[in-house]
Amino acid sequence: MKVTGLKTMVVQNEEPHIGGKYFLFLELMTDEGITGIGERIAGSSYSNHLGDLKSQVSLIEEFVGQFVIGENPLNIERIWDRMYGSRHDLRHPSLYSTPVMSGIDMALWDIAGKAANQPIYNLLGGQYHEKLRAYAYMPSAGIRENPSKAGEVAAKLLAEGNSACKIDPFMPTYPMRDIPLWEIEHAAEIFESIRKAVGSKLEVGIGTHGQLTTYSAIRVAARLEQYMPFWFEEPVSPENIDEMARVAAHTSIPIATGERLVTKYEFSQLLEKQAAQIIQLDVGQCGGITEAKKIAAIAEAHYAMIAPHMYCGPVAAAAAIQIDTCSPNFLIQEANQGPLHKTIFKEPLVFEKGYITPPKGPGLGIEFDEKVLKAHLIG
Repeated sequence: MKVTGLKTMVVQNEEPHIGGKYFLFLELMTDEGITGIGERIAGSSYSNHLGDLKSQVSLIEEFVGQFVIGENPLNIERIWDRMYGSRHDLRHPSLYSTPVMSGIDMALWDIAGKAANQPIYNLLGGQYHEKLRAYAYMPSAGIRENPSKAGEVAAKLLAEGNSACKIDPFMPTYPMRDIPLWEIEHAAEIFESIRKAVGSKLEVGIGTHGQLTTYSAIRVAARLEQYMPFWFEEPVSPENIDEMARVAAHTSIPIATGERLVTKYEFSQLLEKQAAQIIQLDVGQCGGITEAKKIAAIAEAHYAMIAPHMYCGPVAAAAAIQIDTCSPNFLIQEANQGPLHKTIFKEPLVFEKGYITPPKGPGLGIEFDEKVLKAHLIG
């Protein structure tokens, strides 16, 4: 079997644009008629700039033309290594190019699964989890202004079947900043309201988008530790692993990070320096299914859990679910679904009452509803 062609698709997302204003899908064709789909995550970086996606389409075409056309799509490791290593002495991957590699890798695994008539997770060790725990978002709007509302929202999430959620208690500001004491106390009021309303029945993660200085992160952790947060996500920017490790050494709250890291090499450093215990790899950015499985294994060897990031379109979401299903150290999956996620496939991915049901179909287990896809295509 050989890869013979490529098709790219820019799709207009539906409001409220969860996962980005646009989705960028790709499809690989083979000489045996089997096709595979993948996704180059657009996300918030390109959410309002359709023109920027043109460069990503060109990069997909360049990578597929140079490394994939004419190749046996089952030689996934070989193709991955060539994409990674053929440019600039193994230094090419970044958050610019690695998401392209990830999308191509998804499509290759989709072909492999279809060729074997098995879901991808069966090719990676089999189904370890019958269902996948997922977490919801606690909207910050209104809660920042009135912390007592957090308890009401928490009770509602719990009633809907959720066992975990995440909230950003600090107003996002870039770059990093000091968090004053009054703001730390305000965050404590939010957590106090949640614990009074639902007790220990709902796990609550702290999200900060890496905006805190090291000393601010340590102060925040010290104040909120008594509420037993699920995790402290990106307490500092992920570029300096040593500083994140310093925060981790000062608190019992598990540190979570990974959505902005790529390849097993960056994650290996993170784990070796004991900077995080919950690894939020993004299958659509870290290097695809091939790399995500290796990252999960490295994490397992360090007694760390995976909680994959999911702010993306539906194809990358399906890829994350394949990794979740076969990973023994899977903890929980971020669940971000907009209206289009629920209609673009003939059989939508099932997110229900705080859990995700892994699809049983071959490959990624998804198939576009061509009528819905065509209605949202651009160009």
